[in-house]
Amino acid sequence: MGLGFAIGFIGVLILFHAAYSTIHYRTLLKITEEEFSGSPLNVVIELSLGLLLCTWAALTVPGKFLCILPNSEENR
Repeated sequence: MGLGFAIGFIGVLILFHAAYSTIHYRTLLKITEEEFSGSPLNVVIELSLGLLLCTWAALTVPGKFLCILPNSEENR
């Protein structure tokens, strides 16, 4: 369970860094008076990696999924 928390924490850090990079990029564009047409490719890759790590951690940290049917044999 500790590995899942660590990977989730790393995923959140990557997402925060991607957000900071986008804000920094927009600030540089304002200084140079260029229009914002989208985030750079490295930020998009960072977002995808952070999302993947956070999703994996969210699915593995809680544990085993149980059946929600009331008459299931797994719930007994």
